Amino acid sequence: SSGINAEWPLRPGVHCQTIRYNARVRAGRGFTLDELKAAGVNRKQALSIGIAVDHRRKNRSQESLQANVLRLKEYKSRLILFPRKAAKPKKGDSTQAEIDVATQLTGPVLPIVQQYADTTARVITDEEKKASAFQTMRMYKANVRLVGIREKRAKEAAEDDGLGSKKKAAKAKKAKK
Repeated sequence: SSGINAEWPLRPGVHCQTIRYNARVRAGRGFTLDELKAAGVNRKQALSIGIAVDHRRKNRSQESLQANVLRLKEYKSRLILFPRKAAKPKKGDSTQAEIDVATQLTGPVLPIVQQYADTTARVITDEEKKASAFQTMRMYKANVRLVGIREKRAKEAAEDDGLGSKKKAAKAKKAKK
């Protein structure tokens, strides 16, 4: 077993690491402090209401941060907090009407659903058939490699005022002598 109970507490959606699996979203260890702050949840309060916290994790993309903030907000909207003392409910506790309607959740808490891009098959165009990916990449690499020498030659041509290369200019000087 992985040691992580997938059903409780609430865990963030994170992308798998390797190239093969990085399109897949799985349950992470805990929400980052930035995600909790954006959702308006205190770190200590998160632990008490069933939200996992991982202070070491970093948000590397704005999209995943927003997705996890939405996940937290959805959880908070469904959450019914019972007051510790029924006679003295505190701020943030649920009303008596909500408590009466409450039922215990069985199964995973907000399960992570894989989202796939909707792709449809289409006919390959003549332009795509004629294009060569290998040739395109080869030309791109050559252009990147030769950019410096091409700039140097263009600069020399501009300085020579139409005489051509430096060698031709040197030969013209010798001929005059």
